[in-house]
Amino acid sequence: MIWRKSAASSDSETNSAKRVLVIQLGGLGAFVMALAAAKRIREHHVGARITLLTTEATKELAEKAPYFDTVEADGKPTEPQAITKLIARIRAAKYDMIYDLEGSSRTNNYFQGLRPWPPKWSGPTPGASHTFLDAARTQMHPLDRYAAQLAAAGLPPEPVMSDLTWVRHVLRDPPRLSPDYFGIRGPYIVLLPRGSNADPARRWDDAKYADLARRAASQGVTPVVLGGADERPAGAAVAKLEPRAKNLVTRPDLFQTVGLLERAAFAVGDDVDLMHMAAATGVPCLVFLSALSHPELSAPRGRGGVVTLTASVISDLPVEQVERQLRNCGVLRQAATA
Repeated sequence: MIWRKSAASSDSETNSAKRVLVIQLGGLGAFVMALAAAKRIREHHVGARITLLTTEATKELAEKAPYFDTVEADGKPTEPQAITKLIARIRAAKYDMIYDLEGSSRTNNYFQGLRPWPPKWSGPTPGASHTFLDAARTQMHPLDRYAAQLAAAGLPPEPVMSDLTWVRHVLRDPPRLSPDYFGIRGPYIVLLPRGSNADPARRWDDAKYADLARRAASQGVTPVVLGGADERPAGAAVAKLEPRAKNLVTRPDLFQTVGLLERAAFAVGDDVDLMHMAAATGVPCLVFLSALSHPELSAPRGRGGVVTLTASVISDLPVEQVERQLRNCGVLRQAATA
């Protein structure tokens, strides 16, 4: 691992920062994982004013997160003039420390644009004050990469874990976040299919989701299908084949979705953003991962535990194998007798 300064020196410098910028420009799943690092940054910089530079896609969740004082959602401008203005704004803010959790060519360009006197900067950027250029970083799980990057910036070397359990507390646990709000009574599992137009090698069949839903419903466990607009056909297909399934695709808002995931007995699904959110709520998860796309680097992680099933063609995974995993975890058996 490459360190530009000693840990003690870095810790003293970063801990004294009063104006901090965190940059994360990815999608919802990537952002949920980045929140694990943001929590560590917040704990390290007690009393500092922390600004997040992100995008509109994650602004709603970011504004409720307890880790930022200000959220700026214009982090990916496309026009050269807008990029120049963004860099000028970052320079004018006079940040004491910037944590680049994005680590892309775009954010490297932001750093270069701040020369010749850039702020202290943590990220995979040559020339930065707290650069993180470990040759193995591209083969690390994102959460491991964040932990290593923060350690290189002088934060205590501790593991980071995604966490969305703050949502209900921050929103004061209103009734609209509860399963009852959607007519769900008793134990339920959440099904998270990928859009029906996706490559069969990367998604489980709608018919198999429906078969699993039937097996769960026969034990008194309500199957609940969640997803976005791309998953509407999948949700409709599952509900048509198994009428006892509850199709809530696109119905809950973001925070209601978190509430439903957190109270579920289990979450089963493809490698979609909602699966990372599910893991971050602490619900036990079973996720289907393509064996062709480095599953060890993309698997969700959560305190409730994550079971992974891998296959070259995910649609080939039999329902019996998935049900057996749920039984091994005690989900259907325990829920049926609850």
